[in-house]
Amino acid sequence: MSVSRTAVVAVEEIFALRWAVLRTGLPRETAVYPEDALPGTFHIAAYDEAGAVRGCATFFPDTFPGEAATAYRFRGMGSAPEVRGQGFGGAALTAGLRECAARGAALAWCHGRTSASDFYRHMGFERVGEEYLLEPSGLHYDFVTKDLLRD
Repeated sequence: MSVSRTAVVAVEEIFALRWAVLRTGLPRETAVYPEDALPGTFHIAAYDEAGAVRGCATFFPDTFPGEAATAYRFRGMGSAPEVRGQGFGGAALTAGLRECAARGAALAWCHGRTSASDFYRHMGFERVGEEYLLEPSGLHYDFVTKDLLRD
């Protein structure tokens, strides 16, 4: 299975995947993020050949602590368990970074799960600061990149 396309979509398009993979076993409302309603927020879906959403991410304007540059933070990034390691998460992130650049951002960042550290480093992100607990999803680091894949 491979990524057939990515797109900027409405939150409803990615919500089922977000809830299933990032809030497994928790009530549906735990997958509703306050940032979903912010001006400037956008959502990315990565699709398989059959048109199913297999990867997703949500991006919104948010300054990175200590930086004056225009920044986007992302959260809710994940891929369906059956396609992990097949490029769907990376495709959603890459498409989101391009969209951030098109919207004038100089950097992008996230509170990334410690377990995803290798993925973020592979994608060109730098780990910043100390590890911390972020409920309900566990241990995290902040990750930041200024490589927004400008066209």
